[in-house]
Amino acid sequence: MTHLPLKVGLAALALFSLGACSAYAQSIGEQEYVNNCASCHGEGGMGDGPLANLMTVPVPDLTVIAANNDGVFPMLEMIQVIDGRTGIRGHGYPMPVWGQQFQADAADVAGPYGSELMVRGRVLELAEYLASIQQ
Repeated sequence: MTHLPLKVGLAALALFSLGACSAYAQSIGEQEYVNNCASCHGEGGMGDGPLANLMTVPVPDLTVIAANNDGVFPMLEMIQVIDGRTGIRGHGYPMPVWGQQFQADAADVAGPYGSELMVRGRVLELAEYLASIQQ
């Protein structure tokens, strides 16, 4: 019984850490979005970015992905679309192949295996952010 306060304190610390990690991950995903996606998809993800009018195909509203999929956010499909290296390309090819771009960015720093981990992390961060902005 004397260890109960210690256990409660450790549990609270763990919950706080998980919340902090989640907030940190969302801020990284949001930063990735702002840096790489907002120019076309818009700051709020509604397809109204400053470059949207220059696209040859309509820029989709990213806030209704789940609504257009029976209320379920298709995480794996979004990861594949963002990455673009698996043959699933975003909206008819004007979207950059982010997996390839992210890998080029990381290759000198992390080598071939480490750069792939970095690519997957960045793509997952973006997909998680998109899941968080669903209406």
